[in-house]
Amino acid sequence: MAEALDLRNMSRREFLKLSSASILSLLAIHSTTYAYAQTRSLQDTAAQLGRITTNKVDMFPTPSAEGKPLKTLWKDLVLPITRMEVSSSEPSHNRVWYQLDGQGYVHSGSVQPVKISLNETRQDIPVKGLLGEVTVPFTDAIWNPLLKNIVAYRLYYSSTHWITGILQDARGDDWYEVQEDFYRFKYYVNPAHLRVIAPAEVEPISPEVNAQDKRLEVRLKEQIVVAYEGDAPVQMLRCSSGTEYRNGYLTPTGSFRTDYKRPSRHMVNGSLASSWGYDLPGVPWICYFTEEGVAFHGTYWHNDFGRPRSHGCINLFSEAARWLYRWTLPVVPYEEQLASKVGGTRVEISI
Repeated sequence: MAEALDLRNMSRREFLKLSSASILSLLAIHSTTYAYAQTRSLQDTAAQLGRITTNKVDMFPTPSAEGKPLKTLWKDLVLPITRMEVSSSEPSHNRVWYQLDGQGYVHSGSVQPVKISLNETRQDIPVKGLLGEVTVPFTDAIWNPLLKNIVAYRLYYSSTHWITGILQDARGDDWYEVQEDFYRFKYYVNPAHLRVIAPAEVEPISPEVNAQDKRLEVRLKEQIVVAYEGDAPVQMLRCSSGTEYRNGYLTPTGSFRTDYKRPSRHMVNGSLASSWGYDLPGVPWICYFTEEGVAFHGTYWHNDFGRPRSHGCINLFSEAARWLYRWTLPVVPYEEQLASKVGGTRVEISI
């Protein structure tokens, strides 16, 4: 199931027809590619695995929650995705179900599509560091390579992290040093699990388009983000906006600008014992548009786009967030961790 739609070859009439159609509640556009962004939704690629993102979720014999569950699956279990089905039953915002390992069906909202891709170690880490992306379902970062059983954080597929060095343990195994950007401590990650992102992967999209001609339109009722160049819509992205965990967590409406961006951020708020607390290292591709920190960003902790469920931010599939990060202003230089207050792309948010 795709989370984005390239609109460059679509007429305005066709776009208006699509944007008002019930297909947006499904967006089951299976073969969509980010042609213009030169990236591709991971949910459209073969040989995929699925990681359970919620504490627990039921598996059913058919793509529906109406029957008796076959079993309960627990967080971070990884199984092959063997089939995708679009159900006619609830929930209406996302009717996609994944068959896992040929055993039964789980609603896609609780399954992150992932892969296992191992990487060569980079020995030449520059002074400013390198941006890396997790390419396995999850990897456990440790505080000290001498004490491998003491885990600092579990880092998840598609999350991004700043690599600042490399060292060898007593056995001669390499470890990337990763700079955490909230508490400012460091931990260590298996280099095979972190892919260094190349400069071409973060180059601006449509740099020839006048900055004033770019704008983003967020439609909260439909839970979509539409990117425009002039009057032409060029990309449509499914999203999850803010919901009312408590007062203040609804996504604000009005006019804004993406005037502060960074490719990675450890997002922390409140206590994990509460329903509204979170501690999320390596949130990828962040475009802030309010002084309070409301932003567009990638998401690895759910796959349930199409309904409000965030703490105010606009959750996007991680590849969709990367596209938005590259398309919007300001431009963050490859070797930098952030850029701010230099222009900014207009954002219009409406009910």
